[in-house]
Amino acid sequence: MYGLSDADRAIQATARAFADDLIPHEEHAEAHGGEPPEGVAAAFRRRALEQGLFATNMPVSVGGRGCTSLQQVLVQEQAGRVTNALAWVLATPPAWWPEVASEPALERWLRPTVRGELTECYAITEERAGSDVSELATTARREGDEYVLNGTKWHVTSYNEADYAFVQAVLTDGPHAGEHVLVVVDIPTPGMEVVRTPAYSHTFAHHHPVVRLTDVRVPVGHLVGGEGDGMRFAHEWFRFERLMVAARCLGAADRLVEETGRFAQERVVGGRPLAERQLVQAMLADSVTELFAARSMVYEVARSVDAGADRTVLHARCSMAKLYASEMAGRVADRCVQVFGGRGYMRENVAERFYRELRVERIWEGASELQRVIVAEQLAKRGLRALV
Repeated sequence: MYGLSDADRAIQATARAFADDLIPHEEHAEAHGGEPPEGVAAAFRRRALEQGLFATNMPVSVGGRGCTSLQQVLVQEQAGRVTNALAWVLATPPAWWPEVASEPALERWLRPTVRGELTECYAITEERAGSDVSELATTARREGDEYVLNGTKWHVTSYNEADYAFVQAVLTDGPHAGEHVLVVVDIPTPGMEVVRTPAYSHTFAHHHPVVRLTDVRVPVGHLVGGEGDGMRFAHEWFRFERLMVAARCLGAADRLVEETGRFAQERVVGGRPLAERQLVQAMLADSVTELFAARSMVYEVARSVDAGADRTVLHARCSMAKLYASEMAGRVADRCVQVFGGRGYMRENVAERFYRELRVERIWEGASELQRVIVAEQLAKRGLRALV
């Protein structure tokens, strides 16, 4: 089904087995601030590397797996079946970096990251610059052979786990004043500090702190690409990550439908299984129908990436995939909580955890409203036939 090749099915099966083995650790993580039992994360990280499930998006030239976009989706879909971000060990470093990385950057950060020795995070979002990163207020001032960074970043996901951060800032001087730069900042670095670490709806070991940069000095050699390239890399990242968000939403919905369907078969009310009650049947039928539609869309978008479709067209298609898949998964989670009843409101229940965790998929990497704007603008510019 879905026209998968033997290689596609093989990596899908490997990723599914990986996820199946992580699932038993979810309840422990939920009860311990997102942390699995001691040694589990490290063991699964090693396994991901050994089984070729780590850095699937990175080219072979830098030590990555060099998988197709469809295969990357297949792996991340299985990662999405696991709650509490336990499957984030199936990491995907920035695939746009090898093309522009200097040799020192390759050796210092990129290759070690692909080998699983280092972890990155992104310091882009700000209090008043979320989905629209063009509103960034963090500045980069050139002083000799250094950039001096000042500003405050919000929602710096995985900062507590990271060895370095990509910081996006606005140049204050020089020929590219007003344009964006992306620079690598080691963690820790003098002047870079956590202001606070808010509590979020989900229970992840990966924190999302507010981080302040005060006169943070970064060598010019830490610049990614050239001055003025910051937005280009942001767009590259968003395109990729929106597709991966969509893939993980497929996995979440798949597991929800599977577990809720099993429960509905077993739970007897008034002498009959819930699965024989038409109102419950309708919720399950709607969920599996939407999952089928979303999966077909996401796989097709991945194939269009592999086929080398125009980048602006891909920008719209990835937005469509994220928009539909994330909203679909949210609807599925809501229905599944309802079918489970009181059980669905208990944190030990998979539907309860996904109900909280999936909500953010409609917000980060660009809110649903922004995805609609992107799609509508490309429709106006290029016409229906170019997009679908």
